[in-house]
Amino acid sequence: MPTEAARSGDQRQQRAWYVYDWANSAFQTTVLTVFLGPYLTGLAEAAAVDGFVRPLGIPVRVAAYYPYLVSASALLQVVSMPLVGALVDRTGRRRLLLGALAYVGAIGTMLLYFVGGERYLLGGLLFLVTSVSFTCSIVVYNAWLPDIAGTEERDRVSSRGWAMGYLGGGLLLAANLVLLQQAQAGALGLDVSSAVRISLVSAGGWWALFTLVPLLGLRDAPPRPVAGGGFRQLGLTLRRLRAAPATLLFLAAYLLFNDGVQTVISQAAVFAAFELDLTEDVIVVAVLIVQLVAVFGALLLGWLAGLLGAKKVVLASLVVWIGVLGAAYALPPGEVMAFYALAVCIGVVLGGTQALSRSLFSHMIPAGAEAEYFSAYEISDRGTSWIGALLFGLAVQVTGSYRIAIVSLVVFFVVGFVLLWSADIRRAAAEAGNPAPARV
Repeated sequence: MPTEAARSGDQRQQRAWYVYDWANSAFQTTVLTVFLGPYLTGLAEAAAVDGFVRPLGIPVRVAAYYPYLVSASALLQVVSMPLVGALVDRTGRRRLLLGALAYVGAIGTMLLYFVGGERYLLGGLLFLVTSVSFTCSIVVYNAWLPDIAGTEERDRVSSRGWAMGYLGGGLLLAANLVLLQQAQAGALGLDVSSAVRISLVSAGGWWALFTLVPLLGLRDAPPRPVAGGGFRQLGLTLRRLRAAPATLLFLAAYLLFNDGVQTVISQAAVFAAFELDLTEDVIVVAVLIVQLVAVFGALLLGWLAGLLGAKKVVLASLVVWIGVLGAAYALPPGEVMAFYALAVCIGVVLGGTQALSRSLFSHMIPAGAEAEYFSAYEISDRGTSWIGALLFGLAVQVTGSYRIAIVSLVVFFVVGFVLLWSADIRRAAAEAGNPAPARV
C-alpha cells in the first residue's frame, strides 16, 4: 500500500481522480435531477387510465411511478455493489471495472433518446440499468481516495472532487437549458420533447468522453485475497463493522441523513413541477444555481473543515437541510424567486455534506479494504435511498400531496443529526488502525 508520504505527493492521480466527478455529474444533474423524473412521469401520464398505470398488472398512481422506480433501483444497487466491491479488491483492476461500469451507464443513458410516446416501461428499464451502473462505478472511484490522499488532506481532496463534479455537471446543464429555451421558443426546428431527449444523450456522451481521463491517469491497486463472493465478503465486512461500534454508528447516521439528501435530489424536479406549478426552464435554472453555488459551497465547507473539523461542519449543514425542507413545505405555488433562494441554500450545503462524509469515512477503512468498505458505504448512500423514496412515494400515493411527502423527509435529518453527534470519529479511526485527523 502507498506510504503516507507517497499519498501526499500524488497530485497527478488526484487531478485525474477529480475528472471522474466532472464526468459522471452530467448524469446526476441532467438526467437524475432535472429531466428524467418529469419526463418519465409525463410518459406514464400519457399511458395512464384514470390516473393510474399498471406495470405487471399492479395499479400505480402516475405521480408515484418515478419514486417507486428510484426505490427499485436502490434495491438493485444493494445487490450489485457488494459484488463489485469484492471484485475490485480481489483483482485490483480498478480502471477496467470503472471503464466497464461507466460505459454501460453512458450508453444506456444515450439510448434514452429513443424513449417516447407511452413507452414508460422502456424508460424505467433503462433508468434501472444506468443508475445501477452509475452507483457501482462510484464504489470503484471512491476506493482510490485513501491511496491518493494523506490523512490531513482528504477533506480538501474529497471537496475538490465534489466541486469539480458540480462545475462540470452545471456547465452541461447550462447548455441544455439554452437548448430547452430555444425549443420552447420554436427555434431550431425542435419541440420540447426532442430537446429533452437530446439533453439526455448529451449527458451520456459527456460521461463517456471525460471518463477517459481517469482511465489513463489513475493506477490500479495490488490484488488482495478476499473471503469469497460479494455477499460473503459483505457479510465479513459487516462482522468487522460490528466489532467497530464507532464506525457502525457513523454509518447509521450517514444512512439516515444521506437518504434524506438523495431523496430531495431525486424528487425535487417532480415536486417543483407538479406541486409548485413551476415550468421546466425555471427548474433547470434552479438546478444550475445549486450547481454553481455548490462549487463554492464544497470548497468553503472543505476549508471550514480544516479549521473546525469535518464532523462539526456536517452537523451544521444538517440544520440547514431541516430549514430548507420546512421552507419548501410552506412555499406557495409559482413563487420563482423564493424557489431560487431555496436553491442557493441547498447549494451551500449539498457538496460539503457529501464530500466531508466521504472523507470522514475514509479514515475508518482498514488498509487494503477500500472497495470492500466503500461498497458498504455506498449501500448506506444510494443503496438504502429506497427508504426515503418509498416514504415519499407512499405519502404521495396516500395523500396525493407532494408537500406532505417533502416535509416527511425531515425525520431523516433529525435522527441522522443525533446519531452523528454521538459518533466518536477518533475512536472509529483507531478501530481501523489509522491515525485520526487533527480536527474532527
